[in-house]
Amino acid sequence: MEELYRLIEQKIKDAGYNGAVDGEEIYSEICDEIEGKENGHYIFMVKKEGNVHFEYTLQVMDEQFNLSSINIVDNGISIMVDFDN
Repeated sequence: MEELYRLIEQKIKDAGYNGAVDGEEIYSEICDEIEGKENGHYIFMVKKEGNVHFEYTLQVMDEQFNLSSINIVDNGISIMVDFDN
């Protein structure tokens, strides 16, 4: 799982976001949000500190999920992180 957490962090950094990110925290937030959800496409918003929030776009399936993108909004500036490419 550590490799997955680092991949999340690296994709976010590569997209140009310089704020603090924790891949394990992001993964846990997503798991908490999708618990009990039906299969389908979802967008979840998670408020971080200050004026920062993350918008997770994902697909929930029976035993897994696919994180398509994270849109990071930091003080009105938006950074899109595409996990499908």
